[in-house]
Amino acid sequence: MTLTDFKALHQRRQAEHIARHGHRLAERQEDSFELTLYAVEGFYAEIWRSRGEEHILFIHVFQTPNGLGDYLKLVRLPDAL
Repeated sequence: MTLTDFKALHQRRQAEHIARHGHRLAERQEDSFELTLYAVEGFYAEIWRSRGEEHILFIHVFQTPNGLGDYLKLVRLPDAL
């Protein structure tokens, strides 16, 4: 599915597609939100929820690595590397 096709879906359908085809990459917190990053068929999808809630507030999608910056700083490599 292309990014354009994905964006045309209702949010509920987007969440279903992510659940079936997405690969969870990382999680982080920002203010009172919990964010989960997925790789989905050539693009990234970031699911935003209020902390402690299951309800999805919105899904942010992007293709460029620029959106990964907040996640990359969470990566910790072993000291031996």
